[in-house]
Amino acid sequence: MPDFPRCFFVSGTDTDVGKTFVSALCVAGLSAMYWKPVQTGFPPDRDRDTVQRLTGLGGEHFFPEAFCFKAPLSPQRAAEKEGCILKPEDFVLPDTGGRPLVVEGAGGVMVPLAPGLDMRDLMQHLDLPVLLVCRTGLGTLNHTGLSVEALKHRGIPVFGLVAVGPFHRENLEDLPRFTGIPLLAHVPFVENPAHRDMRELFKTCFVQKGSMV
Repeated sequence: MPDFPRCFFVSGTDTDVGKTFVSALCVAGLSAMYWKPVQTGFPPDRDRDTVQRLTGLGGEHFFPEAFCFKAPLSPQRAAEKEGCILKPEDFVLPDTGGRPLVVEGAGGVMVPLAPGLDMRDLMQHLDLPVLLVCRTGLGTLNHTGLSVEALKHRGIPVFGLVAVGPFHRENLEDLPRFTGIPLLAHVPFVENPAHRDMRELFKTCFVQKGSMV
């Protein structure tokens, strides 16, 4: 199994790339805690509920969001609609009592957080390494490369990539060569994910990575 940091930040190359599903896999597989600092589009959507449903873990594994906004927009725009301007110092890592912690970001690496700030400012403030979720299909080399460069530009460490989607041998081989970041897992699309054992799926995707390409 890859050597995971005790606490890390899950980001993505795009919105809806699979961050929440990968976060759920890591929470289940590492028996970790989960925290989403800022949630938009709630109600009805809240990623904390999705991760809890997928993992089947009790509420003690989950920390409440620092901010929840109704509009399904970027954190900056959603906050502004409710008269709020987010600041990095508004976010404090919860105390896990020494247990692993998975922190899920909102949208991609450079999603606006506030005027002049983006998601990278939150990563830097929390001082966490990043697990970057990307797609397997056409365009992923460009999107992943740009995201990695944006993180490197700020000196934010990326300890691994997770590719989500249909099996694509060439891209799975090229992603680590192109970015210089190890590919820790390929996560295929999962039908009826609520019926899957997430711990076993974590082992299949991460522990048995050597047979994926």
